Amino acid sequence: MILPDPSVSTLDRAEPARSAGAAPRLLPLPVAVLMAVAAGLALLVAFPPYGWWPLAPVGVALLAVATHRRRLRAGAGLGFLTGVALFAPLLSWTNLHTGYLPWVLLSLSQAGYLALLGAAAAWVSPLADRWRLGWPVLTGLLWVGQEALRDRTPFGGFPWGRLAFSQDDSPLLRVAALGGAPLVTFAVALAGGLLAAAVWRVPGARRAPRAGVVAVAGFVAAVGLLVAVTLVVPVGAAGAGRSVTVAIVQGNVPRLGLDFNAQRQAVLNNHVQATVDLAGEVAAGVRPRPDLVVWPENSSDIDPLRTPAAGQRISAAADAVGAPILVGAVLTGPGRGQVRNAGLLWRPGSGPDLEQLYVKRHPVPFAEYVPMRGVARMISKEVDRVRSDFVAGTEPGVLRAGPVVLGDVICFEVAYDGVVRDTVTGGAQLLVVQTNNATFNVAEARQQLAMVRLRAVEHGRPALMASTVGVSGFVSPDGRVSDATGFNTDAVVVRQVRLADGRTVATRVGWWPEVLLAGLCVAALVGAGVVRRRRVGTLG
Repeated sequence: MILPDPSVSTLDRAEPARSAGAAPRLLPLPVAVLMAVAAGLALLVAFPPYGWWPLAPVGVALLAVATHRRRLRAGAGLGFLTGVALFAPLLSWTNLHTGYLPWVLLSLSQAGYLALLGAAAAWVSPLADRWRLGWPVLTGLLWVGQEALRDRTPFGGFPWGRLAFSQDDSPLLRVAALGGAPLVTFAVALAGGLLAAAVWRVPGARRAPRAGVVAVAGFVAAVGLLVAVTLVVPVGAAGAGRSVTVAIVQGNVPRLGLDFNAQRQAVLNNHVQATVDLAGEVAAGVRPRPDLVVWPENSSDIDPLRTPAAGQRISAAADAVGAPILVGAVLTGPGRGQVRNAGLLWRPGSGPDLEQLYVKRHPVPFAEYVPMRGVARMISKEVDRVRSDFVAGTEPGVLRAGPVVLGDVICFEVAYDGVVRDTVTGGAQLLVVQTNNATFNVAEARQQLAMVRLRAVEHGRPALMASTVGVSGFVSPDGRVSDATGFNTDAVVVRQVRLADGRTVATRVGWWPEVLLAGLCVAALVGAGVVRRRRVGTLG
């Protein structure tokens, strides 16, 4: 008696087998497991600091083939394996100074979304079989749908590791000017789906070598056409404006790690001294006088509005350099036990401009505030390291600093589409990302810089990232990086920047590409359900 393979769905067992020369109906489960793990590793090395972006479509293809025609639970398990292989090393910077538990929980939670993706890929297999040329489209839609969900849930989501953020050196980055990160993700997954469809169509062993060459050639031709199309997408400044001179001050911290907060005075002193030194170079004619100086997030964790000595030091720096300083400050209040993560404009001669104040709109859960603190404490008392909850701001970070209108976003906010776009539609001519990477490492900083590059292309804006410890640098509207600093070092970079005030297609259409693609994803899932019911009815 021959038992049925438990990894094969009921519908697959009920259908007549194809000829021996046909493509394999279902990969052996051990092979699928290896492919799922390889998919996660291929996706991992597509991201900085590795930057092998062509492997992102390969990772997508491996997972698509591994889950094709699987049962839902098998597809979910394979997707979860891919997620663990991707997110555990990608997010390893979260365990450097906080212990293993936050890293493990975050990695597993993110892998859960790829488990949903794997189950969804298995679910739509009947559609892919009926509409083989549509398999790449289905793959693209499922990835966009998965990211749309992951970017928003729970507690506002965690968009780190989106396919789009692996393409900072890729020609596909140009697609961001048309539809932002969701459209770039769709393009990458579409390329992966093309590879999956090409491989799946390889016939049996007798003609496999020849057919394999044909399949790979077809994939290369299809992806080449996709890249050629993207190259005609115009990128660059959306409406060139005047030029301004901007300085980034990276003051560094005495020691990396969470205890940088215990060194608050030293960190503030570092940024003040670096700015005063810049003023001396300006006076000596070594450097041009900046129109704006940008300090990073947490450059003044001593509230300069409530601590006169801190405010006086910042005023001395602004007066010396003769330019407004965008200070990354932690402000007390508004309520008891509450603080705000803010970008505050400090003008020479007059001090803080409270009308030009941006409060971070998307604080990081369990890092800047603790949702359900009582429940979280039952899991780990480490949550009590967050003594005061950061209060979210309500207004976009549009700040007017003399000759330039800034679009200020703070740290992880650069990963959220709407937070960045709101500054551009509000009139921002220059995107500024204030960040503090002292609790992480250079891999995290480079991953964040990749997001800045995408945002610059997406909105046709010059951009910069200012970090306490690195990596800081300027990004042109076509995504090129200039004057990037090292990590865990002090640096001051000054550059002339041409502002932009127009709007790209992506800025105009906003969230509609994602809505459309996610809606089609839901339609595909529903359509697959209809096909499955019809097949069951036919077999009955």
